[in-house]
Amino acid sequence: MRLSWEWLTPRRRAATARSVLAGEASAEAARKTSRAPEEALGAGAAEVAAPAGEEPAEPEFPVAGDERAAAFFDLDNTVMQGAALFHFGRGLYKRKFFERRELTRFAWQQAYFRIAGTEDPAHMQDARESALSIVKGHRVAELMSIGEEIYDEYLAGRIWSGTRALAQAHLDAGQRVWLVTAAPVETATIIARRLGLTGALGTVAESVGGVYTGRLVGEPLHGPAKAEAVRALAAAEELDLDRCAAYSDSHNDIPMLSLVGHPYAINPDTKLRKHAREHDWRLRDYRTGRKAAKIGIPAAAGVGALAGGTAAAVAIHRRRS
Repeated sequence: MRLSWEWLTPRRRAATARSVLAGEASAEAARKTSRAPEEALGAGAAEVAAPAGEEPAEPEFPVAGDERAAAFFDLDNTVMQGAALFHFGRGLYKRKFFERRELTRFAWQQAYFRIAGTEDPAHMQDARESALSIVKGHRVAELMSIGEEIYDEYLAGRIWSGTRALAQAHLDAGQRVWLVTAAPVETATIIARRLGLTGALGTVAESVGGVYTGRLVGEPLHGPAKAEAVRALAAAEELDLDRCAAYSDSHNDIPMLSLVGHPYAINPDTKLRKHAREHDWRLRDYRTGRKAAKIGIPAAAGVGALAGGTAAAVAIHRRRS
């Protein structure tokens, strides 16, 4: 895949060069596959209606018609329960893309991240190399087609309705909504399209002539790389990050959440919950139906109140999509 980033503005970076490359590649891919705001709005409204709930605490946000505002949603455990890549791996195993020992490896890595509560670099590297070897030599179009089937089989029933309603509020306000995930950009794009969102930022696997080479462009879209992707996309789309919102469950996404003027902790892990409370960020927990200490998810003015991504080229881990 040949990428160009002439549209990017000069910038100063604290992230590594590979994080910057991963973020810029993801932003470029997202722009190529994103839907027009009116198209995303129509699809989302037709597929999922926001549930009724409490009175909005701040009806001025999202601001209807603010074209320089957008929303960025982490995927795993924020938009959906569990890890999208793990379930995608299940679907590939079902179609005999790899042996049982590889599925066992995926399951072990998922369990490790869930129990340990951290994303160990060695485990992430192992999972990434294993996943890349599985898709090497396969056509992008082939995995995209399979990804549509896997979404219906494993992912559709795992979407958090509360988070989905938050995304719909931004769409109803005329704003663009992107997923931001370490999952392959192809997987993330399928999920975004099925949910009626604008598009997705995800890990970019290199392809030549429509065939995966088994290499990444940069590194997995994780941690600082996510922030780089959001920053690059915002520059390209002329967004004002102070007017944007971001949603995540993981402390690993603090760099991304800190970029925007409206950060939200959704189903937060312990470290993110602590950080969010210290910085007066809003929290919402959909895992038990209980609301976090700081509640009141705002809705767009005139919109009903709210309640409560392929190429497997990245690590499978507890909190990332």
